Amino acid sequence: MGIERRHRAWSAAPLALALLAAGCESASDGPARPSGAPAPASSVGAGAVARVCAEPVAGPAEAPAGAVPVDPAVVDDLAAKTRSSPPHTTFWLRPGRHRLEPHRYAQVVPKRGNRYLGAPGAVLDGRRTNQYAFGGGARDVTIRHLTVQGFVAPHNEGVVNHDSADGWVIEHATIQHNSGAGLMAGARQRVRANCLRGNGQYGLNAYKAGDTIRGLLVEGNEIVANNTDDWERRRPGCGCTGGAKFWAVGGADVRGNWVHDNRGTGLWADTNNNDFRIENNVIEANDGAALIYETSYNAVIRDNTFRRNNWVEGRREAERGDDFPYATLYVSESGGEPRVRARTDRIEIHRNVLENNWSGITLWENADRFCNSPANTSSGDCTLLVPRPERCARPAIATAPLYADCRWKTQRVDVHHNRFVANASVAGCAGACQRMAVLANYGSYPNWSPYRGARVATAVTHRQRNRWHDNVYRGPWKFVAHDPSRVLDFGQWRGAPYRQDAGSTLGHEGGDRGGR
Repeated sequence: MGIERRHRAWSAAPLALALLAAGCESASDGPARPSGAPAPASSVGAGAVARVCAEPVAGPAEAPAGAVPVDPAVVDDLAAKTRSSPPHTTFWLRPGRHRLEPHRYAQVVPKRGNRYLGAPGAVLDGRRTNQYAFGGGARDVTIRHLTVQGFVAPHNEGVVNHDSADGWVIEHATIQHNSGAGLMAGARQRVRANCLRGNGQYGLNAYKAGDTIRGLLVEGNEIVANNTDDWERRRPGCGCTGGAKFWAVGGADVRGNWVHDNRGTGLWADTNNNDFRIENNVIEANDGAALIYETSYNAVIRDNTFRRNNWVEGRREAERGDDFPYATLYVSESGGEPRVRARTDRIEIHRNVLENNWSGITLWENADRFCNSPANTSSGDCTLLVPRPERCARPAIATAPLYADCRWKTQRVDVHHNRFVANASVAGCAGACQRMAVLANYGSYPNWSPYRGARVATAVTHRQRNRWHDNVYRGPWKFVAHDPSRVLDFGQWRGAPYRQDAGSTLGHEGGDRGGR
């Protein structure tokens, strides 16, 4: 399901494919973390950090009226009582360690409208034996105040809401130390004020067969230290790691989360997502990019704070001699498309603070990646404008409308009123980082592609309405345009033929915080 995220140098060489914590009741002290205590959130738009792992909100100490008590001393009591009770039953899990039958497929299968409430200290433990905690297709299930840990879901599968049922509400839960994804998602799902920590692949995997996830809310969660199984090392180029992954989600609000110290990417929207609002998050100290918006459409990214992201992956690639501008915020084959209905018809990136990351924002378009191309790592998927991949073939793809509609295009991206702070001494990148970029590779594959040569690089740089303006830069910023070889200073970036960053300012003083 994950896809490769790789770029290609400007040559004909073989292609290397590849929000605010409002309403979040939490303690004031943050959790232990590999890189020390977090700095305060920026005053520009960002809200308080969602510190929910250190001291989660306690559940009811006594069973609510009408609730069915669940006894941790009785193995499989939760699953058995769920089977014997009608829909819309409330279950109260007593303090203690609750267990399922010792079988890999033993799990709780809720009925519609069931509610599961954990008392203080209630833990559902898979004991590294059970694959799934809660599964099945029942709608409108609620899970609150419960710790779920020790389950061993397979790669690309999840522990809670394993079958991506619709309308679930997961609040004030701790989902930690599981294999696979801690949590899957369905349509109209609400994920609020949870601790998604130390899971083997993702904290959250928003994927559902049939691409029917709509109206997803991810708010006020702490998403920390996920991808403990290091899947990019186990399956190089899989594109299947990070804090949270979104696949073909039509409408999502991702706000007020603290996304930090994940191995790989913090938040990754990958393939035919649309209508995202990503706002008021603090995203920091992730090994890879803070945010990737890839082969997707129409988003507002605003009022976020990004700090110290991509140091691990950026430095690693630079040490290998790779000159690609590895970004904090990576927009890859994604753009605004008025024909795809959403709350906006562009990608607007504004009022964010990016401080001491490896680099800034990269707008990238892979000339060889399009619907029906062998270089399309979203195998079998086509753009939202062309439902059948086989239409994107010679001779029709060489002419309108397919010439435009068979591509995921990086277009209509508006980057404005952001603050970019970089201190060269913090990341220690010796000129390889602190870059802003809009570029593509030289198209060469497959041999029937109508996008060969420099035409995509020229389009993404000059013709697709991608623009920076009214930003503030502090530090030794450089700018990359058209292809990786064109590294510009601020004056060249602002001058002809690029004419970017009208109304913006550049000061050479860097940031004032140290590294991790």
